[in-house]
Amino acid sequence: MRQPEYRDPWFRNFHWSWTIALLLLNAVVFIIQLAASHSLRGSEIEGTYFALSLEGLRHGYVWQFLTFQFMHAGWMHLLFNCLAIFFFGRVVEAILGRNRFLALYLASGIIGGVVQMLFELVPPQHLNAPVVGASAGAAGLVAAFAVLNWAERFTLLIYFIPVTMRGRTLFWVSVALAVVGMLTPNSGIANAAHLGGILTGFFYVRLLVQGRSPQWESPVRRSPPRELAARLKENKLWRSKTVPPAEEQSDDEFLQKEVDPILDKISANGIQSLTAREREILEKARAKMSRS
Repeated sequence: MRQPEYRDPWFRNFHWSWTIALLLLNAVVFIIQLAASHSLRGSEIEGTYFALSLEGLRHGYVWQFLTFQFMHAGWMHLLFNCLAIFFFGRVVEAILGRNRFLALYLASGIIGGVVQMLFELVPPQHLNAPVVGASAGAAGLVAAFAVLNWAERFTLLIYFIPVTMRGRTLFWVSVALAVVGMLTPNSGIANAAHLGGILTGFFYVRLLVQGRSPQWESPVRRSPPRELAARLKENKLWRSKTVPPAEEQSDDEFLQKEVDPILDKISANGIQSLTAREREILEKARAKMSRS
């Protein structure tokens, strides 16, 4: 009698990501906000201690630079920020890795908050209210995605309208919208925080990930190939049903001859430019490393 085939349950193959964790955390905090809003005291505590404001910083509530990133002013505010985190965050986390992704997100939010508070000190004040939202962190992810795909064409849905652009176009449009918003009185949006997040995302990828000084005309040419190759095992960016037999060559030769040119192509043109054969080669590299 044939024994039934055993398969691992789905949760054993599930790979946790900070993108999903951030989405869940934002949703949970918003539910707590809704519960607190039914109490006048709860709303007061929320606005005084956890939303970002000059008054709170004057009292020494420096933790607001972190807590404000997970609070939102309404369902639509939460929805649009979560959509940005989901669509851009997955790609950025897959390329940078979990630790660098989380550092980028939090740094974008914190620096965005600092820029917003500095902007509030310049008269006339454009947003004399506590600041909440994941927009600065999300803006950092958008900028990082744009730099990593600087010359690559991709299509975004903007208000359900497909728009094809390059990464550099996305970056400069994001900067322009933030600056125009900052110059618009009483916009009700923390545009300075957006700008701070955008610039953080740009310089984070350029200086810390790619190790290059800013070049505004052509920022992306090459990411460290060995470092990206080493992360293939952990991140498992690409999967294929069949893996070609291992070739008779050392790991260093395989990386140099087969993998490095593909990683250069990713740096120059983005992940979307890879062919099926190139993805199979990367899967073979991951398999080699898992056996070593």
